[in-house]
Amino acid sequence: MIFYPLKFQPILKERLWGGTKLKDVLGKPIENDITGESWELSTVSGDISVVSNGELSGKSLQELIEEFPEQLLGKSVFERFGTDFPILIKFIDAKKDLSIQLHPNDELAKERHNSFGKTEMWYVMDADNDAELIVGFNKDVTKEEYANSLENDTLLELLNYEKVNEGDTFFINTGKIHAIGAGVLLAEIQQTSDITYRVFDFNRKDKNGNLRELHTDLALDAIDYLKKDDFKVNYSNTKDKVNDMVECPYFKTNFLDLSQDLILDIKQRDSFTIYMCVGGSAMITNDFGSVDIEKGQTTLVAAASESITIKTEGAKLLEVTI
Repeated sequence: MIFYPLKFQPILKERLWGGTKLKDVLGKPIENDITGESWELSTVSGDISVVSNGELSGKSLQELIEEFPEQLLGKSVFERFGTDFPILIKFIDAKKDLSIQLHPNDELAKERHNSFGKTEMWYVMDADNDAELIVGFNKDVTKEEYANSLENDTLLELLNYEKVNEGDTFFINTGKIHAIGAGVLLAEIQQTSDITYRVFDFNRKDKNGNLRELHTDLALDAIDYLKKDDFKVNYSNTKDKVNDMVECPYFKTNFLDLSQDLILDIKQRDSFTIYMCVGGSAMITNDFGSVDIEKGQTTLVAAASESITIKTEGAKLLEVTI
C-alpha cells in the first residue's frame, strides 16, 4: 500500500464559547463566529476523519486502519489498541471561558461509558493579553469542601489560575479539574475519548436558553482533590533538533523548531507519526510521497515509513507518536 503522508478534512465544531481564530489565524473554512474546535484526526463515532489529499482522498481513517492496521498504526500499537485509533487531535479556539471540567481515568471510563479515559496535553499557539488557564486546585481540598463550594457558588476561589503565552505547554492528567480561558488558541493532543464531566459553567445558557448539563455526581469520585504542580511542561527548545516534550502511556510528543531541513530515521519507531504545524510551513516526505503543511494543519505518517524528511525554511511542529 502506498502510504504517503495523509491530510484530513477538518471536522469543525460550533461551541457556545467558540470564536473566529480557527479561520483568522489557522485558515479553517468556518462559516460562523462560534466555532470552537477543529478535529484534525479522529475516529470518534460520528466524527471520523476523511482523507483530503492524494489517491486515498475520500477514504476514512477508520477504513484505512481496518484494512491496513499494522502498516498504518504499527505492530505494537495494533496489538495494544486493535483498530481503535488511540489519539484525538484538535485545535481549540476559546473566545470565552470553557466550562470547568475534568475527565475520568481509564477504569472509570470503561466501567461507566465503555470508553478510554482522557489524558490530554495543550500547546498554546496564541493568547490574548492576560489570558489564563485553570489547572487544578490552589490547595488540597476534601470532597466535602468541594461539594460545599458548588452549593455556595464559591468553586472559583479554590482553583489555580495560570497566565499563558505562546509556547506554554500543559499536561492534564485524568481527574485534574481544568478549563481553557477566554482568548486562548491551542493545539490539543488527547486519548481518543469524548468523555467530559462538566462541573461549573458560569451559569451560562445555550442558544435555546437552557443551562447546559452538569455532571456533578459523576465527577465526585473522578476528581483528584490534591494540589499538584505536575502540569506545566518544561521542555528544551534547541533549534533544528527533536526536543522531548511529553511522554506518557498514551502518547509521546516532541517539539521541533526548524530553520532548515531535517531527516529522521524511524525504522525502529513501530508507530504512526503525527505532525501538527504550530508555526511556519514545511514539506513532509516519507518513502511513499510528500505533503505540504502550514500553521494549523496536520498530517499522519504511516508506521510503514522508514524515514521522514522535513523540508522547511522555518517551521514549528509538534511530533506525536505512541
